[in-house]
Amino acid sequence: MIKLLTNIEKIHTTKMGIDRIIRNLSLTSDPIDFCNKIVLNPNARITEKGKNYYVTLDNFVITINKYSYTIITAHKIKEFEE
Repeated sequence: MIKLLTNIEKIHTTKMGIDRIIRNLSLTSDPIDFCNKIVLNPNARITEKGKNYYVTLDNFVITINKYSYTIITAHKIKEFEE
């Protein structure tokens, strides 16, 4: 978990990833900046499973590849959706 925080500047995604994050989270702002703010939030819960980090805060979960720091996806947790 600390490794993710100390490498925050390496977090990125693909063009398809940007489109997916914007769509899944209904964003109008920069999706990388939005995800970085969640990762850096002291209340965020960061867990590791397999090759990914899962960052959960409020009703959001972000999946980040542990080795490349690529944001795979981000979505709202269903129980919070209206």
